[in-house]
Amino acid sequence: MGTDSPSSLAAMTPIARRPLHEAAIDRLRDLIVQGELPPGSRLNERVLAGQLAISRTPLREAFKLLAAEGLVDLLPNRGAIVAPVDAVRIGETMAVMGALEALIGELACANASDGSIAEIRALHFEMRAAHARRDLAAYFRHNQAIHLKLAEAAGNAVLALTYRQLNANVRRVRYMANLSPERWDAAVHEHDAILAALAARDGARLKALLSDHLAHKTASVLAALTEGLVKAAA
Repeated sequence: MGTDSPSSLAAMTPIARRPLHEAAIDRLRDLIVQGELPPGSRLNERVLAGQLAISRTPLREAFKLLAAEGLVDLLPNRGAIVAPVDAVRIGETMAVMGALEALIGELACANASDGSIAEIRALHFEMRAAHARRDLAAYFRHNQAIHLKLAEAAGNAVLALTYRQLNANVRRVRYMANLSPERWDAAVHEHDAILAALAARDGARLKALLSDHLAHKTASVLAALTEGLVKAAA
């Protein structure tokens, strides 16, 4: 007859629609992380609402959630600005993340399924392809996916959640570290070694590699921040 029966209609999966503020968060996060909205810049609600084609209500909700990630500062009666980068807090956060990444490496080698390792390998190849194209935005998306997938593969839900929350607070500076071509190239080679250690399920080696990888990134970021502060004071 060509008509759907009530039972088949009931079995259909509803089309998923993301809340507007979630789409706004993703776009604003990218603009902040990639430096298109620099630290200290005012987030003009009228302009941004027009650019994103949304009303101010979901935009304000996005500001609140990005403030929880440390990317936005909400100023009473003055709107919102892109949060300045606090070198001391960044150093402290990255130190904690280094310890978490070391634990993730150890547990991932013991607990990761073969399927998870295959997914991480596929992400690694995508990341390397983006590096070859010098497409930093795509590279960073795949890089972040690798680190989050490693955290999930560790098999400890509390560890994965804690890592994800802290990572949100330093996403911007992790992106900044790759603005140095030398550091970006070195990071890719470090990821080659990370994948090899994971594939071999060498927990001690992966633990050390992930810890060193983040330490190198932290040093690069803090050096860049210090250089920026010195130039600003000159």
